[in-house]
Amino acid sequence: MNRNMVQKLQKLQKEMQETQERLQMTEFEGKASGVRIVMLGSHQVVELKIDPELLEDIDMLQDAVLLAINDAVAVVDKKTEEEMSRFTMGMGF
Repeated sequence: MNRNMVQKLQKLQKEMQETQERLQMTEFEGKASGVRIVMLGSHQVVELKIDPELLEDIDMLQDAVLLAINDAVAVVDKKTEEEMSRFTMGMGF
């Protein structure tokens, strides 16, 4: 590889690392039937809000919490894939 190519790859690697670090600290939201989850890009849940009306129906509350968590995970994964795919586009991956 020539020197210019190595420099470009090093720059790309640095940008990928910075993007991953930024995504890890970004907050994402998942919602379902009166439940709101805030999750970091690292998949750590940092906030949970529950509509008090859900406290009367434990089964519904449990389902809503699971759906909200899964929604937040899907949002994180989609955004991460979108952000990271720009590094592999045009590289044959």
